[in-house]
Amino acid sequence: MPDNYDVPYMERTRDYYRAQGYSSDYVWASFDDCPFTPLDKPLNQCRVAVVTTAMPDTEEGRSKRQVYLNNVDPVPDSMYTRELSWHQAVTHTDDVASFLPLQQLTALQAEGVIGSLAPHFYSVPTEYSQRNTTQQDAPEILAACQKDEVDMCILVPL
Repeated sequence: MPDNYDVPYMERTRDYYRAQGYSSDYVWASFDDCPFTPLDKPLNQCRVAVVTTAMPDTEEGRSKRQVYLNNVDPVPDSMYTRELSWHQAVTHTDDVASFLPLQQLTALQAEGVIGSLAPHFYSVPTEYSQRNTTQQDAPEILAACQKDEVDMCILVPL
């Protein structure tokens, strides 16, 4: 791709924050040790969970920013996405299956591609705090995944 098509995302983000009056540049998350590991068994023997930034479409889900454990059955008809960063002028989130692949994973379970779908999917708030993510939300989701005996997670940011 020619250089004139490159989007200087990081530079544009710095300029944007400076224009908003912030005295220091945005600091991107950086992790020297990555907690991701290879699977220790075949995918068709794994229990799979979904972690999304979409919140439950309830009064509490719309107002309280916290980790939620949501039942995968029944698949929710809607999720609260209004305050998340997606291009609302050109797309929508009316089709929950387009960003929360529970039906697709259920079909993969029936085909024997995955071992099983976890009984819950997890909603994690979109925050720009690395500290809250690493010290609060991630350990809470890890504990829930361990309780649900999850082998792998599909992360679905919105």
